[in-house]
Amino acid sequence: MMDIAHLIPAVIEAGACVMAHRAAGVLAEQKSDLSPVTAADREAEAILLAALSAAAPDIPVIAEEEAAAGRLPDVDQQFFLVDPLDGTKEYVRGGDDFTVNVALIDQGVPVAGIVYAPAQATLWWADVPKRLAMRGVVEDGKLVQKRPIGVRPCGGRPKAVASKSHPHPATEAFLTACGSEERVSVGSSLKFVLVAEGVADLYPRPSPTMEWDTAAGHAILLAAGGRVFDLDGQPLTYGKAKFFNPGFVATGPYHPPVMRDFMPEVEA
Repeated sequence: MMDIAHLIPAVIEAGACVMAHRAAGVLAEQKSDLSPVTAADREAEAILLAALSAAAPDIPVIAEEEAAAGRLPDVDQQFFLVDPLDGTKEYVRGGDDFTVNVALIDQGVPVAGIVYAPAQATLWWADVPKRLAMRGVVEDGKLVQKRPIGVRPCGGRPKAVASKSHPHPATEAFLTACGSEERVSVGSSLKFVLVAEGVADLYPRPSPTMEWDTAAGHAILLAAGGRVFDLDGQPLTYGKAKFFNPGFVATGPYHPPVMRDFMPEVEA
C-alpha cells in the first residue's frame, strides 16, 4: 500500500489554492443537484488529480467534480476518493469549517486518508493498517507540530457532534435515546476528526452524503480507534452504487443504537 503521507504536499497545495480563491472573492455556481461549486473546487481537484496520477497511476480516482461531469472510471478493489472542497456552503458564506479530502479505499474499506482544514492551518492523516492517526499544523506550506491522536473512552453521557448545514429530526431522536446532552456543531469532515481526537463521542448523520464526503474522515477515525456504521448498524463500506451513502453513525468506543430505528420514513 502506498504511503498516504506522500500526498500531503499536494493536499497542502490544494488548500493554498482554495484560500487564494477565497481571498480574491468567491463566486459560486449551482450544480445539477443544486449544490454549490466554485472555481476553487475545480482547480484544487486538478492539483490532486495530477498528484495522484504521478504517485499511483494504476489506481483509479473518483473525484467529486469529475463525477459531477459524468467522468467516473471503473473501480476494482482499490480506488481513491477525492473531495477537493468539502463544506462548500461554509466556504462560500465565509466560514472556516471546510476541508480538502483524499482517501484510499481497499476492498470497500478506507485504509488511508488526509483531511486538511486550510483556514485553520491543521491537517490530519492516517494509515489504518498501521493504526496511525496523526495531526499536524501547516506553517509556510510545511507540516510541523505533528502528534498522534486517538478516540477517548466513553464514560457517562456521550458528547455529540452534528452537522451545521443538514439538520434532521432523526438526529435529535437518536441523540435523545443515547442520553447525549452536550453538542458541538461544525461543518465538513471536521466532524469525523473531532471524534477521532476525543473531543466528541458520536457523529450521527441520518441524511445522505456521497462517499467522497466521508472516506478521508472515516479513515482517520478508524486509525484513531473509532468506527462508522451504516443505517442498519453494519460497518459503512465504499464502492456502493453511484458512490452514495444513505446515512451513518460515526463513533469512538461508544456502542450506538441502530440509526434506522429512528427513521420510520426510510424503508429497510
